[in-house]
Amino acid sequence: MKKVLGTYGAVILAMIFWSVSFIWFKMANEVYRPITIVFIRLVISAALLSAYLSVTKNFVKIKKKDIKLFVLLAVLEPFFYFLGESFGLTYVSATVGSVLISTIPVIATLGAWIIFKERLKLINYAGIILSFVGVLVFIINRDGSLSFNVKGLMLMILAVFSAVGYNLTLSRLVGSYGPVFIVNVQNVIGVILFLPLFLIFEVEPLSTTPFDIRHFIPIVELALFASCGAFILFAFSVKNMGITKANIFSNCIPIFTALFSFILLDEKLSLQNLLGMAIVIAGLFMSQINGHREKTDEALTLTGKTA
Repeated sequence: MKKVLGTYGAVILAMIFWSVSFIWFKMANEVYRPITIVFIRLVISAALLSAYLSVTKNFVKIKKKDIKLFVLLAVLEPFFYFLGESFGLTYVSATVGSVLISTIPVIATLGAWIIFKERLKLINYAGIILSFVGVLVFIINRDGSLSFNVKGLMLMILAVFSAVGYNLTLSRLVGSYGPVFIVNVQNVIGVILFLPLFLIFEVEPLSTTPFDIRHFIPIVELALFASCGAFILFAFSVKNMGITKANIFSNCIPIFTALFSFILLDEKLSLQNLLGMAIVIAGLFMSQINGHREKTDEALTLTGKTA
């Protein structure tokens, strides 16, 4: 019983950390620019995960044939994914961001069906359609106009499709390497990819920005809790309850984000927004019911959560 409670406690805590990550970003972004936030977050998380792998002796040698896959992985996520998500969150609320990001498993499932010719159940197809309907309900006003910033929505869509490409690439690596090791390697490569952008665009603005501990702490929280703690907790949960069960909890992230946004950021949601969110989440559950191959499911547990 204690082990079961510990497993469920771990997965729920991981979901809470990932949910609050959207809010921590919004708080940090009040003072610090997106690339600065992402770069510092990646540096801290890469250092912490490297230390974790050293202590647990889980470092392995990357096969020569897989080096290109790891580079492509990091280009898609965290590089393009974080460019889309971080800049997108400067234009849309934390809740809107979390709802759009929550559609990643649906798009990834659709991509696996198109590319890998995976056979899905009728309820999975219905869930995919329902999720898209929910997003439309969430973002479109009664007169047909968009209720949220178009630039922000497009940037979040870039993040979603980067994560889908990441998922399809990752499916070729998950059988050979541990999840924490994969995340650490892509974070290290991500640091290298973001370094030129940080040096060219962010160093000067950062040097003229007074250090603000109240807004810097959320960056540390992003690295410590969202990039490291949540992922290790989630990997522990997957090991004990299985991939499919653990991944279902991811569908609760928009709900937690909306709740914490209301408490911490005073964000308001209309009845239409709440209805759209409910439809999206229902579609997510339906799209993931019983029927995806195990390899793809392992990839989906990492997608959109890895950095």
